[in-house]
Amino acid sequence: MKKLLVTLMLSLPVVGFAQTADKMADDTKAAADKAASDTKATADKMGSDTKAAADKAASDASSTAHKTTKKAKKSAHKAASSASDATK
Repeated sequence: MKKLLVTLMLSLPVVGFAQTADKMADDTKAAADKAASDTKATADKMGSDTKAAADKAASDASSTAHKTTKKAKKSAHKAASSASDATK
């Protein structure tokens, strides 16, 4: 009986250690999963921000081109009108 009690008492730390190792493995997996999720979220946000910046740059370029074209047409019309007035 004494031998059985000694064996049981000596095995308890081993069981506790096994549970601790399992918990550590679970915690490590959870931390890795969270890190992967955070990395994906950051990458998605950066992609979204980059797309938004590119869309704004394209819109600004289009707006600038439209304004430049409008000014060029106005200047050409004004020059034609001045030339027409000069020939009269």
